[in-house]
Amino acid sequence: MAERKPFLLRVDEQLLDQLKRWADDDLRSLNGQIEFLLRRALRDSGRAKEAPSPPGPDISSPADNK
Repeated sequence: MAERKPFLLRVDEQLLDQLKRWADDDLRSLNGQIEFLLRRALRDSGRAKEAPSPPGPDISSPADNK
């Protein structure tokens, strides 16, 4: 399993509230949601190296499964 490192992130309070609501909607933790969005942004931009899936449940959005 890949090592996980803590990282301090300063973010606008309104943005944080919006991310928390989105995470709740997708049944993820706030940290999990931020990781999901960063991984998706890297993949969509073509910058992600192919790597094993992260540990834990499927990171696809529940909305994608409808």
